[in-house]
Amino acid sequence: MAGRISDEDIALVRERSPIADVVGEHIQLRNAGGGNLKGLCPFHDEKSPSFNVTPARGYYYCFGCGAGGDVITFVREMEHLSFTEAVERLAQRAGIQLRYEQGGYVPGREQGERTRLIEAHRAAAEFYAEQLSSPDAAPARRFLAERGFERVDAEHFGVGYAPAGWEALSRHLLARGFTTAELIKGGLAKEGRRGPIDRFRGRLVWPIRDITGDVIGFGARKLNDADEGPKYLNTPETPIYKKGSVLYGVDLAKREISRRSQAVIVEGYTDVMACHLAGVPTAVATCGTAFGEKHVKILRRLLLDQDEFRGEVIFTFDGDSAGQKAALRAFTEEQRFVTQTFVAVQSDGLDPCDLRVKQGDAAVRDLIASREPLFAFAIRSAISRFDLRTNEGRIAALDAAAPMVAAIKDTALRKRYAVDLDRWLGFMDEQLVLRRVQEVTARAHGRPAPRARAPRPVADLSNPAVRVELETLKLAVQRPALMGPEFDALGAEAFSVAQHAALYELVMAAGGTVSAGPGGQPWVDRLLAAAPDENTRAMVTRLAVEPIATSLDSEERYASATLAGLGEIAVTRALVQIKARMERLNPVDERQEYNRLFGELVALEQQRRVLRDRATGA
Repeated sequence: MAGRISDEDIALVRERSPIADVVGEHIQLRNAGGGNLKGLCPFHDEKSPSFNVTPARGYYYCFGCGAGGDVITFVREMEHLSFTEAVERLAQRAGIQLRYEQGGYVPGREQGERTRLIEAHRAAAEFYAEQLSSPDAAPARRFLAERGFERVDAEHFGVGYAPAGWEALSRHLLARGFTTAELIKGGLAKEGRRGPIDRFRGRLVWPIRDITGDVIGFGARKLNDADEGPKYLNTPETPIYKKGSVLYGVDLAKREISRRSQAVIVEGYTDVMACHLAGVPTAVATCGTAFGEKHVKILRRLLLDQDEFRGEVIFTFDGDSAGQKAALRAFTEEQRFVTQTFVAVQSDGLDPCDLRVKQGDAAVRDLIASREPLFAFAIRSAISRFDLRTNEGRIAALDAAAPMVAAIKDTALRKRYAVDLDRWLGFMDEQLVLRRVQEVTARAHGRPAPRARAPRPVADLSNPAVRVELETLKLAVQRPALMGPEFDALGAEAFSVAQHAALYELVMAAGGTVSAGPGGQPWVDRLLAAAPDENTRAMVTRLAVEPIATSLDSEERYASATLAGLGEIAVTRALVQIKARMERLNPVDERQEYNRLFGELVALEQQRRVLRDRATGA
């Protein structure tokens, strides 16, 4: 085994690794006077910056948590490395070849695990990029071209192609001196019967880099419908790749995020590319996981997100129901930011990549410019499910939205949104809405286990819509093979009863009905194992044994009719909302909007007729 790194080389690494530059790759630093720099501490959560860097002395210290040290300590603590690994990482960054006492320098052998895996990923990224020009990569080049990307764009983002063979990358990396164990541990290969086989085959590949620019994983998109794998396949969790802590494109976007005080969150790799090329270089995306707490921490450090600094975090989602659900999930993370948060949703359902192809770069920039505050979007989305023409509908909408308003931590902002809620509901009674919000807020602070969501409606079985929801869920539990993709595409918003929506989410969390096979006890056992509480488990058990109330001659027809019935109810709700909006418009002065809504009305009426015929077995 190689010995320790020479003291001279360690000193040289420190000298050529300016602490402000290294720390600045992870957080935004600002002048604090006296030759010091200041930023938000990366080692603990804080609202005001207490993390200080003194470039002249090469040290950092946090007055909040007490973390401190030199540039090597920072890299060790930030990336969870040993002393040797941290020195090697910095040496690699500075272009220094280290010398080891006792045994001399043997390239590769004495390097730490992280360094080896990083080098393997760098070599893999270069290999994939070279393969993009090969004859076999024609479908990959066509995929990029159809989405408006040129060869120079692919080179800028490092996009490549994974050959369809079983071991093309593995053979290449083994020949470069990497071991089978390293390829498997890094997620580049899997164990085969005769050696390692490539994880990514016949796919378009994006390198995923950490904030410093090192490749730590890959995202791969299938190009052939015959490929039985998922559309997108990502690197699994490895010692260097933790998907909950990774943002695709952050290495390219970090400086613009800091400079513009803006971060744009999109949903996919091509969306990041499209935004950057369209003039929105602050775009990043999560990698196969929902936006979460660790992503927030990364952005807060880059934005220098603090009380006296008001930047922007803009979430962009598709205009479909799945995109809106994703936006509402982001609502739960919103208040981890001090910075203002917004949502930009394209009404015609186009994502930034498709929008750029169809309408050009300016349309992407316009989408970001049209952002709406996330609180407003979430609250308006919640009340849009109710019939605001009736007192009952408006009260139900108020009860659904009041907990969301009550959850706003900023008391002044909470009051303003309560006033907005009154206006959106059409009560013209601010005191009524404020009292409702105050009641919810008081309950939330007065009980050990407050409910921060809308009160759960009681399942009234005399209501035909509730019965249809229950029958649909019963079929999903007992006969999942009959429900298939149509059920899985419904979305929880198709269910008016909170407990029904929760059960739908449970089915989806268990893989959806498409993954349930023929059903039976294994499927029910899977649902029970995933159920979050006793009430949900009891409901699953009940629906598993309750008779299916079919009046048709086959369960297949009954399942189809039940799904159509639920769809008809959802369309009817949408019709009510459109009619209510049309009633509030002046057909003369607002003719364009009125005509657009009328067109939607006609289309929905036609859709409802089709669903009604199917629901009645016609």
